[in-house]
Amino acid sequence: MKCGKPLLRSDSECCKDCKRTGHNFLRGRALYIYSDEVRASITRFKYHGRREYAGYYGREMAERLGSFIKGCGADCLVPVPVSMEKLKKRGYNQAELISERISAYTGIPTEKDLILRIRDTPPMKELTRAERMKNLKGAFKINSHVVKCRNVMIVDDIYTTGSTIDAVAAALLRAGVKNVYFITLAAGAPV
Repeated sequence: MKCGKPLLRSDSECCKDCKRTGHNFLRGRALYIYSDEVRASITRFKYHGRREYAGYYGREMAERLGSFIKGCGADCLVPVPVSMEKLKKRGYNQAELISERISAYTGIPTEKDLILRIRDTPPMKELTRAERMKNLKGAFKINSHVVKCRNVMIVDDIYTTGSTIDAVAAALLRAGVKNVYFITLAAGAPV
C-alpha cells in the first residue's frame, strides 16, 4: 500500500521496509518486478544507449499506472535527476525520457528542471539502506525559489529501498510541495 512492492503474504499491507522506515512520499507504484529480464532491459536502456525503450516504457506506465497517477492528483511529473558527470557520459537522463513519454499520454507536464542533482553519487546497488541514505545526503536541491506544483509524481527507473525517492521527496517537501508520490519502471522482488 505504500511503496508498491508486491507482497508474499496477503494479510500484509506494507513491506518490511515500509513498516520499519518512515518515508517522505505518500505512495508509489512500479510497472514491473525487478526480475532478471527487467534488469537486462533497464541495463540496455540506461547503459547501452537504447533511448527508444523510453517510448515503450512511457506508454506502458501511462496505460497501466495511469489511474494511480491521476488518482493522486499529480500536478506535474518530476524525473529523478542524474549528475552532470553521468549525463555527459550517458548522454541522457533515463527518468526524464520516460517522464516526457508519460506526459505525452497523460497531459501532466514534466518539470525536468525543478530539482537538480548537485553531487554525483557512486552506484548504490550493493549498499544497505543506511549507506544509501548517507550517500544521498545533500545530493539534491530545488532549482527554483517558487514551486508551483502542490502534488508531485516523481519518476524513476528502479525502486529498491526508497532512498533516492525519499531524498528527492524531502527536497520537494522543504520547498513547499504538499504531497509527493512516485512511479518507477521496476521495484524489488516480493517481500
